[in-house]
Amino acid sequence: MPEVQKILDLLKKHYPEPEIELNYKGEMQLVIAVMLSAQTTDKKVNEITKTLFQKYPDWQTLASADPTQVQKDIYGVNYHKTKGERLVKTATKIVHDFNGKVPQNMKDLTSLPGIARKSANVILQELWGITEGIVVDTHIKRVSKRLGLTEETRPKKVEQDLMELLPKEMWQLYSSSVVLHGRYVCTARSPKCDECFLSEVCPSAFSLED
Repeated sequence: MPEVQKILDLLKKHYPEPEIELNYKGEMQLVIAVMLSAQTTDKKVNEITKTLFQKYPDWQTLASADPTQVQKDIYGVNYHKTKGERLVKTATKIVHDFNGKVPQNMKDLTSLPGIARKSANVILQELWGITEGIVVDTHIKRVSKRLGLTEETRPKKVEQDLMELLPKEMWQLYSSSVVLHGRYVCTARSPKCDECFLSEVCPSAFSLED
């Protein structure tokens, strides 16, 4: 059985205030950045949004845009055609259904085109500190499995396992810190176990030593 409290204590010690690496100001910019970040690095998204946010300063402007033009504006992110269409549809829905405001609950957020549960968790936690669940991206899925916190591979199942194991007040810290840990330490290839502060409680690190 994994040493859950020890893992959480170490994460809190080494990532006391983990910050998202997407550049944004305000609700709209975060939502757009999160939508673009699927299957795309934060670095690339930040490059694209630098001019995108200037061109589309509010939801109304984006809702009125030609999807084909938006696709060109975000060229460089993966699936730019699909994301371009979804950005315009999401902007339109926010303008017409939510009075131009980003909804602050899981049900309404996931009703927006291009926003699934993972993205909704990021938005809720980052903007309002609301924890309805745990973010499960490729990094969190990988690190959680290596730590022995889950054997599941499907994000929804991984999230369920983590929500059962971790106290709710730690869901946001776990989400934010493990993304960074997976990105820079517990990488997919050649994880840096020799410099990982979790190695003492990580069964995968033990197996690498044998």
